[in-house]
This record gives sequence, structure tokens and C-alpha cells, in this order.
Amino acid sequence: MTAKPRRGTGILRLMGHYFRFNLSANMAYKGSFIIQVFGMALNNSAFIIFWYFLFQRIGGDIKGFDFNDVMFLWALAAMGFGMSVVLFGNTPFISRVIYSGELDVYLLQPKPVLPNLLASRMIVSGWGDIAYGLILFSATQPMSLQSWALFLLFSVLMLLVLTAVRTLYHSLTFFFGNAESFAQMAGEMTITFMLYPGSIFKGAPMIVLHSLIPAALVGYIPIRVFKEFDPVLMAVVVLADLAVVAAAAGLFKLGLRRYESGNRMATRL
Repeated sequence: MTAKPRRGTGILRLMGHYFRFNLSANMAYKGSFIIQVFGMALNNSAFIIFWYFLFQRIGGDIKGFDFNDVMFLWALAAMGFGMSVVLFGNTPFISRVIYSGELDVYLLQPKPVLPNLLASRMIVSGWGDIAYGLILFSATQPMSLQSWALFLLFSVLMLLVLTAVRTLYHSLTFFFGNAESFAQMAGEMTITFMLYPGSIFKGAPMIVLHSLIPAALVGYIPIRVFKEFDPVLMAVVVLADLAVVAAAAGLFKLGLRRYESGNRMATRL
């Protein structure tokens, strides 16, 4: 008797299938692929110049954050965002899929709905963000096994949290109508706020950045662990990130119960 494959293994295989298919489809137009990747990396590089001259003008740090600290945040944001749109490129379009009735296509397939939906698209420019993040980290941070391990781990956590935040707010479409603009704003604010030294935020803004817009979870706390490793704080970050992911998955599942079919007939190959 053959044992059934585990659910987690099945999801990873599904993601692997989508990754290969989307990559090969985009590579069919190599010129466009290279231009998008290079263009995104070049666009991100402009901010290095801004921060470099800012710190040169200041002649010190910004409330405990120096140039290399800010570059760590930028490298981490680029890696996490790039991995998110490469692996789960359909996340920004969840609301559109829901209110247009295209979700029917995913519901009819014998696959987990949410992973199937998220992984079914790849945004090519994300490869430029990934390349930028890796190069920037290599150029500005200490080269050790521990530093690379922490950076890659935090990048994966950033990927999961950013995808979860977007999914969470897009899932409000099930309950309140089209929440696409709101979800897009939440995702952009998470990235935007994590790019600046967390020490400049105090009081109510910091509470928001630890909850509704979890920039602290993906930026401020990870850099503290990176600079001075604390296993307890590391465990707190991982558990908090997993809680955000669980909340997003739970709200999406709850929303599916309220979903009304759009009677949309479509074929996906």
C-alpha cells in the first residue's frame, strides 16, 4: 500500500512546478527579462548614493544606526521583496481574483487553494531585487558563515511576512468589498518603514510598526539580532512571524466560506 504524500511536500512540489513553468515562460523573452532585472537593480542602486552622502554630511550615525546598518535593511528588504514576488507573484492581485470571480478556477483544482493562487504568477523584476540584495549585503556586511545564515534566514522570514501581510489585507475583500488599494498600501508601508532606522520612531507609530504594519518584525528586530545574536529574541521573531502567517491563512480560509462564485469559466495550463 502506497502512502499518500504529505500536505507540506505536495505544496513544495506545486511551488516547484510553478517556479519552473513561470521562469521558463519569462525566459522565452530573454531581452525583456534582462532589461527588467537590470533596470530594477539599477533603480535600487540610486538609493545607496543618497544614504552614503547623507551619512557623510552627518558625520556619524542616526540614533545608533550607521551606513552599514541601513544598507543591511535595504539588502534585507530587497531580498525579501524579490523572493516574495518571484515565488508568490500573484499576491498583489488577490483582491482582483476574488471580486472578478477568477477564484473559481483555483477552487475547481485538486490543490490547496491559497498556495496554488499565490504561486501561480512570477514578477520578473523581483530577480533584480534579489541580485541587488545579495550584492549589497556582500559589499557592506561581514563575510562569515553566521552572518550569511542569519541574512538568508531573515530574508525567508521577510518573504513570508510580506506575503502574509498582503494576503491578510487582500482577504478583507471577502468581507468588505474590493480591498486592493488598502492591501497594496499595507505592503508598501511595511517595506517603506523598515528601510529607515527604527530608533527614529517612538510612541504610537512604533506600536503600529509592531502590529498592523509589522516593519519591526522584518527589519528593526532582525538587525538587532544580526548585530548581537540573542537566541531568545530570535525565537520571538520566528514565532511572531509564524503567527502573522497563520493569521493570514486563517482569514483567507474564513473568507472562502463567504465567497460567492463568479461563474467564471476559464482554463489554466
